[in-house]
Amino acid sequence: MKNFLLRQWFLIGLAAVLLVGFSANGILGRFAENFPVKLQVAVVLFLMSWTLNASAIWRAVRYPGAAILGIAINFVVLPLFAWVAKHALVTPLDDGLVLAAAVPCTMASAAVWTRRAGGNDAVALVVTMVTNISCFLVTPTLLWLLTNRGMSGEFDLTKRIAELFIVCVLPMIAGQAVRLLEPLGRWASDQKIVLSTIAQCGILAMVLVGSVKSSLSIGDSTAEAAPMPQQWIMMLAVVAVLHLATLFAGFGLGRLFGLARENWIAVGIAGSQKTLMIGIQIAIAEQWGIGLLPMVAYHATQLLIDTIVADRLGRGQTKIT
Repeated sequence: MKNFLLRQWFLIGLAAVLLVGFSANGILGRFAENFPVKLQVAVVLFLMSWTLNASAIWRAVRYPGAAILGIAINFVVLPLFAWVAKHALVTPLDDGLVLAAAVPCTMASAAVWTRRAGGNDAVALVVTMVTNISCFLVTPTLLWLLTNRGMSGEFDLTKRIAELFIVCVLPMIAGQAVRLLEPLGRWASDQKIVLSTIAQCGILAMVLVGSVKSSLSIGDSTAEAAPMPQQWIMMLAVVAVLHLATLFAGFGLGRLFGLARENWIAVGIAGSQKTLMIGIQIAIAEQWGIGLLPMVAYHATQLLIDTIVADRLGRGQTKIT
């Protein structure tokens, strides 16, 4: 039981903050309204970047084919899959699904899960770094092109590009810059578990704020903004299928292009994983209400599915054909 709690504490915490946020929205309303969202995002992304040892990416840069394929899956294939799949969902869950697909690869787990599966974590790091640094341009553009809000002109593309660059990209660049100072870089590597845990707690705080605001928005929204139980179930099913389809598309395309086993593993995992922090920040800033829940569901789903897949691949028991 202890080992289970240690391994799954983030998922347990995710479920807990969602329950608290939706059940105690009246008590926490003022807290959510005054919470420094932008500062929290900047601090968490700085910490995550500070602990990320990007020096290993030079191993992958010499042979960039796998990384390029992973980036294409993360920022082209998955968003297109989501755009098709969103038609199975009601508003605003449909736009929330596109949001989940439009954000960059997660810094928290892509390289770790790739290594756990016996894959090339250097490729995963390249996918992570490139998608995160470029997200201030790519993510808002995808939302502008593929969401109902974007197509109706309700999404302010220029504002979102500028905000993501300041709140998300600059802290990540700062985190990597601090690593260049050898004592600080070495300290961050030694304290990676502690710093990563603090960052994940920060993510949970953001989810709590988002869930409170989402629950409060239901009372102010039209009937279509409050999905029926079967529509929630459909959302969870679509999210799981979307992640699985992208994960195995990455594996399959990697093998089709003749990549070595460790590289197609990295393509599949890094190509299909998405970060929660930037998605939550956008959903709160854009006041999408319960539209942020597909993002949360996608993150939880990828952790559950990829844990199983990575463990089986790591033991050499799974054959991808």
